[in-house]
Amino acid sequence: MPDVAKYRQILEGRLAELDTRLHEIDDELDSHQSKDWEELATEREEDEVLEQMGTSGQAEIAQIKAALTRMDEDEYGYCVQCGTEISEERLDLLPQTPFCASCASKRG
Repeated sequence: MPDVAKYRQILEGRLAELDTRLHEIDDELDSHQSKDWEELATEREEDEVLEQMGTSGQAEIAQIKAALTRMDEDEYGYCVQCGTEISEERLDLLPQTPFCASCASKRG
């Protein structure tokens, strides 16, 4: 049985980091108002990178929230696919993972 309190603290900390980062991305995207075409083109390229980072951050937030829900339901640390216990080594690397290593490798 994993140390749920330990992983909850890790996940909540990461959630706070992501929330801050996403707000910074939103602020940066809102700040681009250049009238110069060259600067506008450069800003647009930067915006695409920021948008990708934002999308990635939102996906990670969803995974973390799902993990926190599993904690609340006493299902954290068990594979949602096969039900076996997820190794602590795997949870240390990916505390939000819903899958054991075997099921994750099958998913590709």
